This record gives sequence, C-alpha cells and structure tokens, in this order.
Amino acid sequence: MPMRRFLSFRDFDWGLLVVVLVLCAISVAEIYSATLLTKFHGFHSRQILWICGGMIAMFVLSRVDYHRLLDFVPWAYGFFLLGLAAVLIPGIGHKALGGRRWIKLGPMLFQPSEWMKLVLILMVARYFANLGGRRLTWGDIGKAFAMVGIPMLLVLKEPDLGTALTYAPVLVAGLFLGGINLRQSLILLTVGLVLGAGAWSSGKLLKPYQKARLTSFINPDEDPKGSGYQVRQSLIAVGSGGIWGKGAAKGTQTQGYFLPIPYTDFIFAAFGEEHGFVGAIFVLLLYFFILMRLIQNAQTASDLPGSLIIMGVVAVLTFQIAVNVGMVIGFMPVTGIPLPLMSYGGSSVLFTFLALGVVMNVRMRRFVN
Repeated sequence: MPMRRFLSFRDFDWGLLVVVLVLCAISVAEIYSATLLTKFHGFHSRQILWICGGMIAMFVLSRVDYHRLLDFVPWAYGFFLLGLAAVLIPGIGHKALGGRRWIKLGPMLFQPSEWMKLVLILMVARYFANLGGRRLTWGDIGKAFAMVGIPMLLVLKEPDLGTALTYAPVLVAGLFLGGINLRQSLILLTVGLVLGAGAWSSGKLLKPYQKARLTSFINPDEDPKGSGYQVRQSLIAVGSGGIWGKGAAKGTQTQGYFLPIPYTDFIFAAFGEEHGFVGAIFVLLLYFFILMRLIQNAQTASDLPGSLIIMGVVAVLTFQIAVNVGMVIGFMPVTGIPLPLMSYGGSSVLFTFLALGVVMNVRMRRFVN
C-alpha cells in the first residue's frame, strides 16, 4: 500500500500569499486616501475586516480535499441557481443601485452571483475532467454552454452586466483546456458574433444605459457629462499623475469628487493619480507575478481536475484585471467589474480569497497519493 504523505502547510504557496497581502495593503491605503474627505471614510476599516475574513476562509478551504468539493459542487450549483432565480422575485431580492442582486439575511446582504463564480469554476472543471480528455462533440459543447449560460442570463436579468461577463472566461478556459478544435472554435465565434449583433439590435438583452457604457469609451467626448463622464475623468486622473504621482491623498481628481467611485471600480485611476506611472507599473507587476504563480501551480497539479480548477481561477482573475485596467485607461467599456484585491467590496474580496484557497488546496496535494 502506498505511503500517504502528510498534508502540511509547508506546501502552502507562501510567496504567492505575501504578494497578495502586499496588494491588500495597497488597497487599504488607497481606499483610505480615496474616501478621506467623503462620507465613505472608514471603508478601509471594513476592507481590513473582509481581508481578515477572507484569509481565514482561504486557510479553512485549503484543508478540504478539492476532490470532495468536486463531488459536492453539483448540489452547490443547484442551490445558487435557485438563489439567482430568487433574487429576481420582488420581496425576496433586495434592490439597490438600480439592480436586484442581493438577498437580505438579517443585517447582511447575500449576493449569489458572486459565489456562483467559484461554483462555476469547480463545476466546469468537474465536467471537462469527467470527459477524460476525449474529443469534444457538439453535445458536450452544448452542455457546457448551458451550464454557464443559464446563470449568466439570470445575472443579466438583475441586471448585473459586469458579473455576468466574468462567467464567460470560465467557459472559454474549460473549452480550450477540454480540447475544442479550431473548426469548432471558428463556428462558435461566428455564431456568437451573429447572436451578439442580434441581441444588440433587438434591445431586449441590454438596457439603454448599458449600451451607452459599452460604447462611450470609444469617444467619451460625445457625451462628456453623461455616458462619457466616467471615462473622461478617469483619463484625466491617470494622465495628471505623471511619472511619480501627486502623492497620497493629494490627487485633485480624487479628492475633488470628479473621479466617480474611486474606491471601487476606479481605484486604479485614483492610485495612478496619486502614485503615477511608476506606482501603476508596480501594481501591474504584482498582478503579473500572481498570475504566473497560479499558472505554475496549475502545471504542477497532481491531476487534470486540479489543473482545470486553477486555470479557471486564472481565467476569471485575468479577465477582471484586464477589463478593469482597460476601462480606467479608456481601452475597454465601463462594465462595473472590480479590480481583484484592490477594489472595495466584501463579495469580491471573499471570492478572490476563496478561489486562492482552492488553488492552495490543489497545490498542497501535489505529492499526496
């Protein structure tokens, strides 16, 4: 009988955790600076609590064998799918900021759509791992699309375009690693473009304000006080930071209330104004290190499900980082996608740490028989 290697936190990726905590420290400092003269001052203290809670959840989750998580995930998928449907029911779903995205549980707000990201990562990994690496049929691809597409449509109905879009990278990563061929990819791309154009012109899938956000980044000066306002102010903030920045709590766009929600969606713009090009590059290098470390852990995973799980996490984080930073510099539309580990928000912080917990879970079992 093979010897079972003792599972130890010595196998934890401590280097990755150190970089993650550096980003968290930058986040807390920037939230403090961005909210210094606003009614939101004090949110940095809440962010610290969410980070501490996320770290505890990460360590706990890293001890639960991910194979057990994969066995349990179909039940979790069904539960959160019901949660997404319940959110849309008046009286159950809590409406705020123009969307019905939360379920109120006493003093707390529960957001099923954020938790569904992690569930989908596990569900898609389980699905493609069970296919055993065989050639994908159109039936296999259709089931994968339904698995991700149903919760995606429910989230779009809330409406929450940003979160819905973060589900797509999980599907793309699963199909790519699951063995989709070039011909199938081209057919899907063509069909997607046709359906996307039809959905855009029909006006049934996207609200008018969502369309305006998706097009305003191309030429924000067309509507400088409306849909283009956020992009214009963000570009001014980033540009005014120069090479070294204006210094902490000295950004005129941020402190003068010109930059919208600088502690959440546009925190990278606020950081760029205060710490300049050098500070922005430093943050991007931290993200680059995190993503490369995650990919390395995927390569050393003991089995295919473990690799698929980590690459699903990589796909979601890469998408969120690229879209948020691109939005800030006017290369991507404004979609409300937070910057992982930097933007204020309990749901985003918890998802990221839970995802890292699953990654650590896979890493710590590399040598366990």
